[in-house]
Amino acid sequence: MSHSTVPRSRAGARAGKRTPEGSRPDGATGRRAAGGAAQGAGKPAFRLRFRRDRTLILMTLPAIALLLVFTYIPVLGNVVAFQDYDPYLSDNGFVAIFESPWTGLENFQRIFADSAFWHAVQNTFVLFFLQLVLYFPIPIGLALLINSVVRPRVRAVAQAVMYLPHFFSWVLVVTVFQQIFGGAGIIAQTLRRHGHQGIDLMTDPGIFKFLVTAEGVWKDAGWGIIVFLAALSAVSPDLYEAAAMDGAGRRRRMWHITLPALRPVIALLLVLRVGDALTVGFEQLLLQRDAVGPGASEVLDTYVWWNGIRNQDFGYAAAAGLIKGVVGLGLVLTANKVAHLMGEQGVYEK
Repeated sequence: MSHSTVPRSRAGARAGKRTPEGSRPDGATGRRAAGGAAQGAGKPAFRLRFRRDRTLILMTLPAIALLLVFTYIPVLGNVVAFQDYDPYLSDNGFVAIFESPWTGLENFQRIFADSAFWHAVQNTFVLFFLQLVLYFPIPIGLALLINSVVRPRVRAVAQAVMYLPHFFSWVLVVTVFQQIFGGAGIIAQTLRRHGHQGIDLMTDPGIFKFLVTAEGVWKDAGWGIIVFLAALSAVSPDLYEAAAMDGAGRRRRMWHITLPALRPVIALLLVLRVGDALTVGFEQLLLQRDAVGPGASEVLDTYVWWNGIRNQDFGYAAAAGLIKGVVGLGLVLTANKVAHLMGEQGVYEK
């Protein structure tokens, strides 16, 4: 009996050897099929994913439509940067694009040859660096300060007081600073009352950039702490309790727990701020342009408005705006690459 069993097993083994590789469950083809099935099981088909997420997709359609209409479709209007665009060539400004003569790179050549443009670029970057150094760290410090307040009522009142200036218009903000630092302001009147000569800081071109930064800090620093407070609220209190039990003081806990929790948010907002470096406040600077002169207050936005829109040289203004957009995109990509090198995610992943 054992003699008859052995040949059958050998014959089965030989038959198994003669079986094609694709029919063997342990073959390479079988493994590829199993891997494909597993991959297909892990990632549903597009139709299944659409049926699963159709409610969320329908909810985002209005936002996508607004984004297309007001953001992406107007990008096509940058074609006027290569034209001598005249909206009065037709009753429809869109039709006038097709009827305006092409000038090629003439508008860009005029911009690069204009010394006022380079002066506006210099003022823009100077204001950006001042705001980055003097303004950007303040919301972080305020968030840490509010987060350290134990009493909820005191914390709520402090947040409300800091948030309030964000809802003021720039006209009101400039008016408040004028009543304090202007020639007829509180400081000047107090100095004259004590026999000194009054000062007018609002018309001093030398300190104008610092004054603009102070206005931005007073208006928007309180609003900027919202993001940092949201990040701090995600930190587990158990970490602070464990650190306190290990003997860590307040500074140690802030350095080893609080700041690492804020690091990803700081990196993200820093990348976004660098990408917005060429936008330093159009309305704020335009309101104070006449007081200090264009030499101190001219930035790219006011330059585009004054030389392009006000003089109705729309092709020139579009060319300047296109340069600003391209440079801003380059700054975002560069800053995001630096964030990746520092181990942070940035605006988007690698």
